[in-house]
Amino acid sequence: MESFIDKFVDHYGFEPTAAACAPGRLEILGNHTDYNQGRTLSCAVGQKTRFALRPNGGVHCRLKDFRSGDEMKFDLSRPDAPPPRNGSKYVKGVAVELMKYGAELGGFDAAIESDIPLSAGMSSSAALELSAALAIGVAFGIDMAPEEWARLGQMVENDYLGLHTGLLDQFSSIFGKENAMILSDFRTQSVERTVALPPGYSIVVVNSMKKHNLVSSDYNSRREDCEKAVAALAKLFDDVKALRDVSYDELGAARSRMNWREYRRALHVVGECARVEAGVKLLDEGDIKSFGKLWFDSHESSRLNFENSTPELDYLVSLAQSIPGCLGARLSGGGFGGITVHLVETEGAEEYAERIAAAYKKQTGIDPEHLICSIGDGAEAFTL
Repeated sequence: MESFIDKFVDHYGFEPTAAACAPGRLEILGNHTDYNQGRTLSCAVGQKTRFALRPNGGVHCRLKDFRSGDEMKFDLSRPDAPPPRNGSKYVKGVAVELMKYGAELGGFDAAIESDIPLSAGMSSSAALELSAALAIGVAFGIDMAPEEWARLGQMVENDYLGLHTGLLDQFSSIFGKENAMILSDFRTQSVERTVALPPGYSIVVVNSMKKHNLVSSDYNSRREDCEKAVAALAKLFDDVKALRDVSYDELGAARSRMNWREYRRALHVVGECARVEAGVKLLDEGDIKSFGKLWFDSHESSRLNFENSTPELDYLVSLAQSIPGCLGARLSGGGFGGITVHLVETEGAEEYAERIAAAYKKQTGIDPEHLICSIGDGAEAFTL
């Protein structure tokens, strides 16, 4: 943060009055459980976005991105104007949503710096939203509970940008805790608790560099299959409102009432709900080895039941099973390409990352992006 503030001063010629930082996040267990009202285990990572600003007394905002070198501007007097086409859309979205709350904002001069990889499934957008929101809150005297800041970030995406996203990203970034997982409940839309991870472990993120060109219907069809499975189950069991409510035995009893695809999609989600519950118990007991095995089980279910994996993701997970030092690996996020996450001992993380990247390149000819993530604390704001 100190070097970032120095860059701000060098660029603008004056000091900021407020700053904040917010981490990226990784989904650990609970794949596609959010819209099935289930629970999810996630974590904040050590990679963060930093945001600093100083009010300028006007209505115009200037924004300098030290990573890209971009300089951006927007006008707060026109909140109904279409969102900017560059990264400032997230920052303007924060300001617009705060003004809807009744906050009195003015123009400001701001800067961004981030070491969260872009488009890598680590939610760099939520980190930008929350770092900007918390810094603006400090600068303009806006006080809200952590849950409300998280919901504000979701509103930026849902209302301002028109994106259908949940709260996992913002919850993870706000409530992150060093060496701990975050247990979120998507029925109550709340964070239940953090769950300690034994020290000495890191997560290696490996980007397959393959994002298959699937249309939104590929995601929508899976959601529809889940909804059809719930409808079939609800005819047998009065208390079933979502797949979160279903046991393996109940799913088996309703097998003949749904087609093969609907059953397999439901089996994945029911399994993920069970793996989240088991994962929390194992972490509470300090059984990191069995916790890691759940990652492999989760990926196998994604491959066979939900069919949201790819040959590239499958190969990375199979490599993880053959390289010493990995306790578990799986796809992370929606699937259909993107990244895998690998639970490894911190001491050997660098060697592991190099080995799996080299093996993947030898097999596919693709040089994968990879990085080592510590499990870090959540967002925080500073008065300067």
